[in-house]
Amino acid sequence: MSLPEEQGNPELAFKLPPPRLKSNTSLEETIAKRRSIRRYGKRQLTPTQVAQLLWSAQGTTGSGRLRAAPSAGATYPLEIFILTGKGTVEELAEGIYHYEVDRHSLTMHLPGDSRRKLAAAAFDQGFIANAPMDIVICALYGRTSYRYGRRGERYVSIETGHVAQNVHLQATALGLATVEVGAFDDEEVRKVLQVQQEIRPLYIMPVGNPL
Repeated sequence: MSLPEEQGNPELAFKLPPPRLKSNTSLEETIAKRRSIRRYGKRQLTPTQVAQLLWSAQGTTGSGRLRAAPSAGATYPLEIFILTGKGTVEELAEGIYHYEVDRHSLTMHLPGDSRRKLAAAAFDQGFIANAPMDIVICALYGRTSYRYGRRGERYVSIETGHVAQNVHLQATALGLATVEVGAFDDEEVRKVLQVQQEIRPLYIMPVGNPL
């Protein structure tokens, strides 16, 4: 089984800005302000904003290769994709990108704007198509189940919640809006992403500036 990082074109990699580790917004403030928002403005997202969101999801922290969200046995089963449209993210062409953790970069996975297809796969939730960027959290269950057996399925679900909360709080700290979407046809989303059967989508998080 090939992994997602083997599917993209390395020549189309986009190096993200390094993450900021301090801000003027406290954790307590972001928790208090966090809301599920489904309406987004048309203003572009910046590479810095995208970098912070993806780093909060799966970025490395400290001097080692540990990540921003806890993972059972450091098995790290999750893979992150983003979908963009024409001019919705500064410096990024429309397409589906895979987040490469070790290099803190994006690799073009598929060209073209697939946000409407993603919305259709999510039972026509139009706000997914209207958001400047959609984050799709996927899992390779085998990475965790190999060590923990069937219990690993639960650990993957728990980890997905950790990552989604990190992204939501980071979005709030950046003045952005998002919502966790779990209502979709798994197989149709997988077809939109054009990934192998083993890679299972678990969450969609549209992101944009609040109206």
